[in-house]
Amino acid sequence: MGSHHLDDLPSPRTPQGRDGLSHLLAEPARAVVALDFDGTLAPIVPDPDQARAHPDAVPALAALAPKLAAVAVVTGRPAEVAVRYGGFAGVPGLEHLSVLGHYGAERWDARSGQVSAPPPHPGVAAARAELPAVIESAGVADGAWVEEKGRAVAVHTRRAQDPQGAFDALREPLTDLATRHGLIVEPGRMVLELRPPGMDKGVALTEYVRELGASCVLYAGDDLGDLPAFAAVEKLRSDGLPGLLVCSGSSEVSELAERADLVVDGPGGVVRLLAALARQLG
Repeated sequence: MGSHHLDDLPSPRTPQGRDGLSHLLAEPARAVVALDFDGTLAPIVPDPDQARAHPDAVPALAALAPKLAAVAVVTGRPAEVAVRYGGFAGVPGLEHLSVLGHYGAERWDARSGQVSAPPPHPGVAAARAELPAVIESAGVADGAWVEEKGRAVAVHTRRAQDPQGAFDALREPLTDLATRHGLIVEPGRMVLELRPPGMDKGVALTEYVRELGASCVLYAGDDLGDLPAFAAVEKLRSDGLPGLLVCSGSSEVSELAERADLVVDGPGGVVRLLAALARQLG
């Protein structure tokens, strides 16, 4: 697989990754492609409410999805928000798309257009009520801001004068707050999210792959919240189910790039990979 032809796919740098890709190409109808949203399908922006899928993401997914068992977007966002910001509803070709929102606690299926979810964890509302005081006492009140996520609550520091300093100052007090209310803290790119335990992208991905009886899986992500999904694919591989790990490259999170079989250049690179797969499967 050289790089002389537009439709050529990049070659994974690991034997496991090459095995995962060749299985996907050989038996696409039993393959699952799963992708994170922010930083993977959508560029990271200072205000998460302004995040939108890369303009070529939906066309690439719509070209690829009909050839696969399924496509899933696995995100920490509420499922309906990811559907709206992604523009995934009512798109021909995306009938097999699912959005696993809140790390898999919610699920939206394109077929029904419905979201299924358990009742929210009471600790989220309790922690949210205390957040302003915690942020104030950490001394970062003017730079940190709170994102309401329904089943979770997130504190962003990207707009602070010293984003990393604010992030570091908040990490311990927010962890204490989360623990008091039976929650966990999920760190991300200049964001700390308080959410219920027991659900992560790895659990969600493993359940989804097993439910579909998939014979191989590709997962693409960009952030620390994607590490559980990477670990899940590694575990599935050790159990004999081929998989390919793709990192949507950024200079902010090196752990993912080190574990990936393939590193592409941000959401644009992810979209080009999806489009190349669709062409290859013709």
